[in-house]
Amino acid sequence: MSGSIGPMLRHYWQRTSSLPGGKWLFSRLLGMMVPYTGTLGATVQQLEPGYCRVLLRDHRKVRNHLGSIHALALGNLGEMTTGLALMNSLPAGSRGILTGLTVNYLKKARGELTAECHCGIPDPAAASTEQEIVGEIRDAGDETVCVLKACWLIGPEKEPSHARTN
Repeated sequence: MSGSIGPMLRHYWQRTSSLPGGKWLFSRLLGMMVPYTGTLGATVQQLEPGYCRVLLRDHRKVRNHLGSIHALALGNLGEMTTGLALMNSLPAGSRGILTGLTVNYLKKARGELTAECHCGIPDPAAASTEQEIVGEIRDAGDETVCVLKACWLIGPEKEPSHARTN
Protein backbone atom coordinates (compact mmCIF):
# COMPACT_ATOMS: atom_id res chain seq x y z
CA MET A 1 0.00 0.00 0.00
CA SER A 2 1.82 3.08 -1.20
CA GLY A 3 -1.04 5.52 -1.40
CA SER A 4 -3.37 7.45 0.84
CA ILE A 5 -4.22 5.51 3.96
CA GLY A 6 -6.01 8.28 5.90
CA PRO A 7 -9.48 7.88 4.39
CA MET A 8 -9.29 4.09 4.74
CA LEU A 9 -8.22 4.33 8.42
CA ARG A 10 -11.10 6.69 9.18
CA HIS A 11 -13.56 4.43 7.35
CA TYR A 12 -12.56 1.23 9.16
CA TRP A 13 -12.28 2.95 12.56
CA GLN A 14 -15.77 4.46 12.22
CA ARG A 15 -17.23 1.13 11.13
CA THR A 16 -15.59 -1.06 13.78
CA SER A 17 -14.63 0.88 16.92
CA SER A 18 -18.09 1.14 18.46
CA LEU A 19 -18.91 -2.55 17.94
CA PRO A 20 -18.30 -5.12 20.68
CA GLY A 21 -14.71 -6.23 20.05
CA GLY A 22 -14.46 -3.59 17.32
CA LYS A 23 -11.21 -2.01 18.55
CA TRP A 24 -9.62 -5.45 18.58
CA LEU A 25 -11.00 -6.12 15.08
CA PHE A 26 -9.69 -2.78 13.77
CA SER A 27 -6.27 -3.54 15.24
CA ARG A 28 -6.19 -6.95 13.55
CA LEU A 29 -7.21 -5.37 10.21
CA LEU A 30 -4.41 -2.84 10.67
CA GLY A 31 -2.03 -5.75 11.31
CA MET A 32 -3.07 -7.29 8.01
CA MET A 33 -2.39 -4.01 6.18
CA VAL A 34 0.93 -3.49 8.00
CA PRO A 35 2.16 -7.01 8.86
CA TYR A 36 5.23 -6.07 10.90
CA THR A 37 3.16 -3.76 13.11
CA GLY A 38 0.65 -6.56 13.51
CA THR A 39 3.28 -8.75 15.20
CA LEU A 40 3.01 -6.59 18.33
CA GLY A 41 -0.57 -7.62 19.02
CA ALA A 42 -1.32 -4.08 20.24
CA THR A 43 -4.88 -2.72 20.33
CA VAL A 44 -5.85 0.76 19.19
CA GLN A 45 -7.98 2.28 21.96
CA GLN A 46 -8.70 5.71 20.55
CA LEU A 47 -8.13 7.23 17.12
CA GLU A 48 -8.93 10.76 16.03
CA PRO A 49 -7.29 13.08 13.53
CA GLY A 50 -4.08 14.14 15.27
CA TYR A 51 -4.48 11.76 18.22
CA CYS A 52 -3.95 8.07 18.92
CA ARG A 53 -3.79 5.85 22.01
CA VAL A 54 -2.65 2.22 21.75
CA LEU A 55 -2.56 -0.49 24.41
CA LEU A 56 0.14 -3.18 24.46
CA ARG A 57 -0.38 -6.07 26.83
CA ASP A 58 2.73 -7.71 28.21
CA HIS A 59 3.21 -11.08 26.52
CA ARG A 60 6.11 -13.37 25.78
CA LYS A 61 6.67 -12.49 22.12
CA VAL A 62 7.51 -8.84 22.95
CA ARG A 63 9.87 -9.62 25.86
CA ASN A 64 13.65 -9.63 25.97
CA HIS A 65 16.08 -11.77 28.00
CA LEU A 66 15.83 -9.32 30.93
CA GLY A 67 12.14 -10.01 31.50
CA SER A 68 11.03 -6.62 30.19
CA ILE A 69 9.50 -5.49 26.93
CA HIS A 70 12.09 -5.41 24.16
CA ALA A 71 13.49 -2.02 23.13
CA LEU A 72 12.51 -2.49 19.49
CA ALA A 73 9.00 -3.55 20.46
CA LEU A 74 8.76 -0.15 22.19
CA GLY A 75 10.08 1.54 19.05
CA ASN A 76 7.55 -0.33 16.92
CA LEU A 77 4.74 0.65 19.30
CA GLY A 78 5.79 4.30 19.17
CA GLU A 79 6.09 4.30 15.38
CA MET A 80 2.64 2.71 15.16
CA THR A 81 1.09 5.30 17.47
CA THR A 82 2.68 8.37 15.86
CA GLY A 83 1.90 7.00 12.41
CA LEU A 84 -1.76 6.39 13.20
CA ALA A 85 -2.20 9.85 14.75
CA LEU A 86 -0.71 11.41 11.64
CA MET A 87 -2.07 9.14 8.89
CA ASN A 88 -5.59 9.36 10.27
CA SER A 89 -5.44 13.13 9.77
CA LEU A 90 -4.21 13.04 6.16
CA PRO A 91 -6.67 13.91 3.40
CA ALA A 92 -7.20 11.75 0.33
CA GLY A 93 -4.32 12.14 -2.10
CA SER A 94 -1.71 12.52 0.68
CA ARG A 95 0.72 10.07 2.16
CA GLY A 96 3.37 9.94 4.86
CA ILE A 97 6.55 7.95 5.25
CA LEU A 98 8.76 7.60 8.31
CA THR A 99 12.21 9.10 7.70
CA GLY A 100 13.66 9.01 11.19
CA LEU A 101 12.99 7.70 14.66
CA THR A 102 14.71 8.65 17.91
CA VAL A 103 13.82 6.52 20.89
CA ASN A 104 14.74 7.41 24.48
CA TYR A 105 14.32 4.57 26.95
CA LEU A 106 13.74 5.93 30.46
CA LYS A 107 13.15 2.74 32.44
CA LYS A 108 12.48 -0.95 31.91
CA ALA A 109 9.04 -1.47 30.44
CA ARG A 110 7.01 -4.14 32.17
CA GLY A 111 3.33 -4.95 32.28
CA GLU A 112 0.60 -3.33 30.25
CA LEU A 113 1.74 -0.25 28.33
CA THR A 114 -0.13 2.68 26.85
CA ALA A 115 1.34 4.62 23.94
CA GLU A 116 -0.11 8.03 23.18
CA CYS A 117 0.49 10.70 20.58
CA HIS A 118 -0.95 14.15 19.88
CA CYS A 119 0.14 15.84 16.66
CA GLY A 120 -0.77 18.77 14.48
CA ILE A 121 -2.95 18.14 11.48
CA PRO A 122 -1.02 18.77 8.26
CA ASP A 123 -2.16 21.48 5.86
CA PRO A 124 -3.67 19.64 2.88
CA ALA A 125 -2.61 22.45 0.52
CA ALA A 126 1.06 22.28 1.53
CA ALA A 127 3.65 20.65 -0.68
CA SER A 128 5.90 17.95 0.76
CA THR A 129 6.91 18.74 4.31
CA GLU A 130 8.53 17.03 7.29
CA GLN A 131 6.76 16.83 10.60
CA GLU A 132 8.36 15.72 13.86
CA ILE A 133 5.87 13.95 16.09
CA VAL A 134 6.42 12.97 19.71
CA GLY A 135 4.93 9.84 21.22
CA GLU A 136 5.08 8.68 24.82
CA ILE A 137 4.76 5.20 26.29
CA ARG A 138 3.64 4.78 29.91
CA ASP A 139 3.32 1.76 32.16
CA ALA A 140 0.33 0.78 34.29
CA GLY A 141 1.63 3.04 37.09
CA ASP A 142 1.44 5.99 34.63
CA GLU A 143 5.24 6.31 34.61
CA THR A 144 6.83 7.23 31.31
CA VAL A 145 9.07 4.38 30.14
CA CYS A 146 9.87 5.68 26.65
CA VAL A 147 9.66 8.88 24.59
CA LEU A 148 9.90 8.77 20.80
CA LYS A 149 10.44 11.44 18.19
CA ALA A 150 9.29 10.30 14.78
CA CYS A 151 10.05 12.32 11.67
CA TRP A 152 7.44 11.87 8.95
CA LEU A 153 7.67 13.13 5.38
CA ILE A 154 4.20 14.17 4.24
CA GLY A 155 3.35 14.87 0.64
CA PRO A 156 1.12 14.07 -2.29
CA GLU A 157 0.39 10.48 -3.12
CA LYS A 158 2.75 9.12 -5.77
CA GLU A 159 1.36 7.91 -9.04
CA PRO A 160 1.77 4.12 -9.36
CA SER A 161 4.83 3.28 -11.48
CA HIS A 162 2.76 1.25 -13.95
CA ALA A 163 0.58 4.33 -14.62
CA ARG A 164 3.50 6.61 -15.53
CA THR A 165 4.26 7.31 -19.13
CA ASN A 166 7.60 8.47 -20.47
